[in-house]
Amino acid sequence: MHEVLFSDHFLKGTGVSTLDMAKALLDEGYHPFTMYWPLVVSGAMLMEPTETESKESLDAYADTLIHLVKEAKSGNKQMFKEAPIFTPLMRADETLAARKPVLTWMEKEERRAKQEATAN
Repeated sequence: MHEVLFSDHFLKGTGVSTLDMAKALLDEGYHPFTMYWPLVVSGAMLMEPTETESKESLDAYADTLIHLVKEAKSGNKQMFKEAPIFTPLMRADETLAARKPVLTWMEKEERRAKQEATAN
């Protein structure tokens, strides 16, 4: 298998978005899928495992996806809205990131001082 493409139609009515599903995969120890591409598929979830993945690891990934879908359909929306919780960085504020992007790297202290200076 080279790649598989799913639509997020199975999430309709659950309150869980494609982004929420991707973030929940991080908590399960998997790299999230490519989201919203290609544009011809609504809520696209493109999964591209490497050719070196074993059948067992692909089955484990599929089992994890099935588990997450069951959780979403059972109404466990909060689990998805809080994810990821087991990663070094929690869920980013995407609105803030879009409105005030950080496009250059700087030390944490330097960035904090710059943010404080612009806030005053």
